[in-house]
Amino acid sequence: MNEAQFKTLRELSEEREISQRDLSKKIGLSLGSINFILKELIKKGYVKAQRFKNSNNKAAYLYVLTPQGINERIKLTQYFLKLKMEEYERLEREIEELKKDNLDQ
Repeated sequence: MNEAQFKTLRELSEEREISQRDLSKKIGLSLGSINFILKELIKKGYVKAQRFKNSNNKAAYLYVLTPQGINERIKLTQYFLKLKMEEYERLEREIEELKKDNLDQ
């Protein structure tokens, strides 16, 4: 699973009543990408889409994480946290090296 799918799962766990358009704005991906990601997450069994009527009398979807989706989001949170911490530590070392090089000149 990639970071865009993870971000989608994370957003859906925080806000179920969100349109694909709003989801695309929050995550920073195109509407087409969000549509594709949601279809893949539904196919994998991580998300269910349920029709409902919104206040503007238009049919819309409510996206719900399944228990499998919740478990996957938890695993991915741990995985991406580990990756980001390793990246942070690498950048921190690089910054220290650059500071040292700057002082040596």
